[in-house]
Amino acid sequence: MPLIARHFGIALMLSSSLAIGQQPVPQPTTAAEAPNRDTSYIDANGTAHVTRVVPVPQTISPEAQKSISRAEPDQGPPQALEVRRKMTDAYTAGARIQWTKLCPNTIVEDKIAGVPVRMVTPDGMPDKNMDKVLLNLHGGGFNSDSGSYTESIPIASYTGIKVVAVLYRLSPEVKFPAAVDDSTAVYKELLKTYKPAHIVVYGTSAGAILTAEVAAKIKQLGLPMPAALGIFSGMGDFARSGDSLAMYALRGLAGHLDPPEPGAHDPFYVASTDPKDPILSPIYGDLHGLPPTLFVTSGRDLLLSGTVNLHRAYLLAGVDARLVVYDALPHAFWYNPQLPEAVEANHIMADFFVKQLGK
Repeated sequence: MPLIARHFGIALMLSSSLAIGQQPVPQPTTAAEAPNRDTSYIDANGTAHVTRVVPVPQTISPEAQKSISRAEPDQGPPQALEVRRKMTDAYTAGARIQWTKLCPNTIVEDKIAGVPVRMVTPDGMPDKNMDKVLLNLHGGGFNSDSGSYTESIPIASYTGIKVVAVLYRLSPEVKFPAAVDDSTAVYKELLKTYKPAHIVVYGTSAGAILTAEVAAKIKQLGLPMPAALGIFSGMGDFARSGDSLAMYALRGLAGHLDPPEPGAHDPFYVASTDPKDPILSPIYGDLHGLPPTLFVTSGRDLLLSGTVNLHRAYLLAGVDARLVVYDALPHAFWYNPQLPEAVEANHIMADFFVKQLGK
């Protein structure tokens, strides 16, 4: 359920609902209307107008093939934020149960530095890991929480290390840098108990973006760096759009998608901040000296471009940056415990963290 605001129609939702009533609502494409051949036209401005007929690939698991084959209308009215939040809450409550069956745990609600957090402790955590902690910055488009369970429960279990998930303030009620400030405050407080070499910061989607922003903020403040970062389907550039934002929706090739508009991504998060601000968009800052970082994305991820572009920027800055790209799967597929690829991806993430913490 994670995503950036454009793909949830938040901009349309926050504009006048009267505009919807004044215009006929586009109807979903029917089987009879669906294109059955590939087309390609490049206009005078270089914009590509394309259709593609893409079979279900055989390179992914049967479960994943079934998942990406699920039909979803490509047109419809925008989703109100309150509806999105209720749906996300319901989804994460179910995902918590499913992941807990695979990864038994104890979850405690608390506050650190005045910021609400969820502490996820895996069953049977070994004594040797008591002095280590993983700091999770959840996904959810900056306006909801789709990841504090789904990103924490499997990682806690597969690493055998406690995860602290930051429940940072959300937009549009607050703007940048509120989420960065909340997350950085928790990190600073953890430094009082844990060695920086025993801390990892990671997140998915909005949380991946936030992870890169917090790393830039840690560097700006002169704080010690964590042992590693995990940037899982993120980006570091709010000023420019890559190809994938124009090609994929939340579920990859299924569902509604609007052409990218000029200007900053997610104006409700960015607000009046310069989109090239080096904390908001770390790709414009000095990335030298950041810790080893694992990037994970997938072939039909709307943030595929953002992830690989930031990965390349880390490499050019001399960072030990690794990239894993899964074929065909959509945005943040590792949330879904029913996919073998999700279990595998979480193990890859966990193994990377364990190795970095063991140095």
